[in-house]
Amino acid sequence: FPFPYTPYLIQERFMAALYSALEAGRVGIFESPTGTGKSLSLICGALSWLRDFEEKKQEEEARLLALEEGGQEGTERLNSAEAGGPESTAGEPAWVTAFVQKKEERDVVERLKEEQIRRKKREDRLEKIRHNVQLKYAAKRKRSEEDETKRLLQLSKEVLSEGAGVDVLEQLDHNEEELILAEYESDEEKKVVSGLEEDDDDLEEEHVTKIYYCSRTHSQLSQFVREVQKSPFGKDTRLVSLGSRQNLCVNEEVRRLGALQLINDRCMEMQKNKHEKKSDEEMEGKKRRVSRTVCPFYSYEQMQFLRDEVLVEVKDIEQLVALGRETKACPYYGSRYAIPAAQLVVLPYQMLLHEPTRSAAGIKLKDQIVIIDEAHNLIDTITCIHSAEVSGSQLCCAHSQLLQYMERYRKRLKAKNLMYIKQILYLLERFVAMLGGNVNQNPSCQAVSQTGTVLKSINDFLFQSQIDNINLFKVQRYCEKSLISRKLFGFVERYGGPATAVKTNKENQKLAGLQNFLLSLQQGSDKEGDPPVDAENDQLRTASPLMQIEGFLSALTNANQDGRVILNRQGTVGQSSLKFLLLNPAVHFAKVVEECRAVIIAGGTMQPVADFREQLLSCAGVDPARVVEFSCGHVIPPENILPIILCSGPSNQQLEFTYQTRDLPQMMDETGRILCNLCNVVPGGVVCFFPSYEYEKQVYAHWEKTGLLTRLATKKKIFQEPKKANQVEQVLVEYAKCIKRCSQAGGQMTGALLLSVVGGKMSEGINFSDDLGRCVIMVGMPYPNIKSPELQEKMTWLDKTMPRAAGQAPSRVLIENLCMKAVNQSIGRAIRHQKDFASILLLDHRYARPAIFNKLPQWIRERTQVKPAFGSAFAELRKVRTSTLCTA
Repeated sequence: FPFPYTPYLIQERFMAALYSALEAGRVGIFESPTGTGKSLSLICGALSWLRDFEEKKQEEEARLLALEEGGQEGTERLNSAEAGGPESTAGEPAWVTAFVQKKEERDVVERLKEEQIRRKKREDRLEKIRHNVQLKYAAKRKRSEEDETKRLLQLSKEVLSEGAGVDVLEQLDHNEEELILAEYESDEEKKVVSGLEEDDDDLEEEHVTKIYYCSRTHSQLSQFVREVQKSPFGKDTRLVSLGSRQNLCVNEEVRRLGALQLINDRCMEMQKNKHEKKSDEEMEGKKRRVSRTVCPFYSYEQMQFLRDEVLVEVKDIEQLVALGRETKACPYYGSRYAIPAAQLVVLPYQMLLHEPTRSAAGIKLKDQIVIIDEAHNLIDTITCIHSAEVSGSQLCCAHSQLLQYMERYRKRLKAKNLMYIKQILYLLERFVAMLGGNVNQNPSCQAVSQTGTVLKSINDFLFQSQIDNINLFKVQRYCEKSLISRKLFGFVERYGGPATAVKTNKENQKLAGLQNFLLSLQQGSDKEGDPPVDAENDQLRTASPLMQIEGFLSALTNANQDGRVILNRQGTVGQSSLKFLLLNPAVHFAKVVEECRAVIIAGGTMQPVADFREQLLSCAGVDPARVVEFSCGHVIPPENILPIILCSGPSNQQLEFTYQTRDLPQMMDETGRILCNLCNVVPGGVVCFFPSYEYEKQVYAHWEKTGLLTRLATKKKIFQEPKKANQVEQVLVEYAKCIKRCSQAGGQMTGALLLSVVGGKMSEGINFSDDLGRCVIMVGMPYPNIKSPELQEKMTWLDKTMPRAAGQAPSRVLIENLCMKAVNQSIGRAIRHQKDFASILLLDHRYARPAIFNKLPQWIRERTQVKPAFGSAFAELRKVRTSTLCTA
């Protein structure tokens, strides 16, 4: 395998296992601890396979074409050999069989020839771009000329308008025209399909065999692309990065909308305008000429140019956006045009796992390779993508807005539109009734009589809310095609007073109330330093709650047994909510596994693997023989890591942090004593994970009261993980600075102590390498909250549908697995490269139970010591300290 440097032995094993899994078309679960160069192994292993696969395919093509060249005798010989005598298998005369075979072969050869021509064309085009700088400048010059012409036109228009004093009112009406729903035809009525826009042969390009690589966040994807650039394949791989419009849009006016849903809708609308503009121009004679905005970046020529640029050289999202700005081409669509010819497509989870998004992006999985990285939360991710929640106040708000929209434009709307709007209004009314409210009263003033949480199957929910006679599939399609939520948003933006009441009768009060409200929301959130995400959601909620509700409607179209509707009735109707919970993520994953040639699920900590096998793969109908598992150790020498399971503390108090015992003062005291002792001997940074924010706060307050904090603070400066996402970075920077300062100064302070939370921001994706994490402590076992109705429903469902494993109920296994996944994620943060060293302390005697112990990652498990008493554990830790000091 080509590699930028000499690979570790485990990397070679990883690549070999990956290669054979791809070759055999398997579903692989690959575990390679962070710090072992997993990304590079994935890149080099998978791309080596792809390169060999392409070579084989070309040799095969060449062989067939050579046969054809060799004239008819070659094929004659082949045929007589294959026909195997005069009478063929199906009892037809041999010449018929021969003719059919020959025809099939000829077709294959024809197809190959076409493909070769196409490929040749593509390669020539890319070569030309690589070498011909002139081409680039020609395109640039053409653009600047066009810009200049536009500018002059604009100027002359302005001069004219100043003279004429255009009627301003007229203009307003034009804008309002955009708010009215266009005539809607459902699919059954669309008999005529208009011809495709632009030239077709470029659009219908064949998809070459490729690898789809997906990860969770855009930063992880960018990091991966940078690894590809460094790898031996960086020069000649055709790679394209896909992202959401939020990441890729270069039209400032649209970007400013902030919320993804608004950006999407605005973009779709501008394209619709582009297509309608053509027909509008033909009907110029008509009185009503609507001025519609189209996106200047959505130009076919420019996007073709961008597509080729993307394929010539590996670019990450940032470089792609910069290129889009420079070439005035849309990176979002330009990158999609590049998919068919690309060899490696890098994209976020969402785009690959959510079928509507996948097909909209033009991603075809048939016979392709999919690699899902950072997949330890794959099951939760699929569940989240397909679950949806709406609150009572959103439902009431949407109802009020839609009702006023209908009243305002009743005379202008076609019958079909009115019918669907009335159906949506009815749905909203019934949903609110299910929460025990009335849609025509203020949701925050209506108290709910029976509070609590109720779970229903989808069918029961539809029957009880009396909407089982409405075709939700049609309503959902109507919402998508008519862009009704976008029109409604525009309407509210225009007339919106406070988000609930829109005064249509007093049109002269064109209230800018909503805009001010949104602004105050944004400013308010900036002041308090809230994460912008919340502001964005608020903006969406107040702006067009219908967008949120559409998600809920489409969730209701799942199969009855695969999901549940949770009615959450709280204090008032406004605070109550309806939530759709997906129980069976396998239904959505099955498509991926069926269509792909091979699927690789990879991650740093994939233990416990049973979850993936049972809940995801066997439910999705994957033959167990198709599944391969690969797990490799770490690259660090065994003595660089010291994992200890500690059963009791310095005063012989048994460590068992159950919900009943963890609040006892003696448990919190004991935890404090352990930390005090450790901070005395461990240099640098100590990271301590608590099961929840609440418990961390409670322990902190208790230590403050008993004076233990002051004792701790003499050795280590204490930091707490913030709840708000945008403050995490700052705390980490301070933490790192403090450790560096202490190591240089060499005073009484030896570093810092970071109190974090399992499943919080610090336990995932953040590296505590070297001095940042010389000791990681896990307080108790972070079991999920068993009282949560969602979890209870999932447990019941598992017990019904899954076989018992080794005498344990599947629900019990689920709880343990969720707990251990969280533990493994957190403790895996400490060792990040070959020369790193750290100790890991698990404070709870239950970790020593075999069922739990076996769920630790193999490389940690092999080196773990179980210590019944604190003394011997402390001695071990001091040994680490002295041996590292000697080597240092």
